[in-house]
Order: sequence, then structure tokens, then C-alpha cells
Amino acid sequence: MAASLYSRLGGYDGIAMFATTLVGQAQQDKLLSRFWANRGEDRVAREVQLLIDYLVKETGGQMYYTGRDMALSHQGMGITEADWTRFIEIVASVAGELGVGPTEGGEVMAFLNSLKADIVSA
Repeated sequence: MAASLYSRLGGYDGIAMFATTLVGQAQQDKLLSRFWANRGEDRVAREVQLLIDYLVKETGGQMYYTGRDMALSHQGMGITEADWTRFIEIVASVAGELGVGPTEGGEVMAFLNSLKADIVSA
């Protein structure tokens, strides 16, 4: 049996590093930083943990995700096609920095693309 995507991404620690780095870079991005404006450190830390939980669960790890579905959690944020494109660029950059292989990277991108309709609204 093939190893789960969760295992191939480095398990919990690998996914936590990815999510933390991704959010940190997005917060500093000229286009995307507005989504974290006026949010306290605790709120951001909670969002990162929810992202970790979600990614662990969706990639085959043993995690219970307690957050909302993607459509509800992104409703009203006004996420545009340009925002999505920039986010995906950051995802690819972080994945490359962390040594994610092309097979796993392709699986992650396919998964993210399956969520796009629930996230992009404008």
C-alpha cells in the first residue's frame, strides 16, 4: 500500500512547518496582507492551527478538524482571482523551499484547486 500524502509530506511536523511558513509569507505579501490586518497574534495562531488540522485531516493524517467548511470560512472576504493566483504562487514557493517533491506538490495543487470555487468570490 502506498504511503499517504500526509506521510509523504513529513507528517504533522512537515505540514505544520508548511502551514506556518505559508501564512507568515502571505501576511507579509503586498497583495494578501490585508486579510490579516487588524488581527491579533492569538487569532492568527488559531487560524494557523485550524489550517494545520485541516491539512492533516485532508492528506490522510489522524486529526479532527473543528473549523467551518471552506465556503463558510471564506465567505465575505472578497477573495479575488488575483488573490488566489498570488496565494498559489506562495504555496508553490514554500513547497519548493521545504523540498516537497513534484508528485506530492501536484497532489497538493490538485487538492487546492478543488477548493477554489468555495474560496474565490470576487
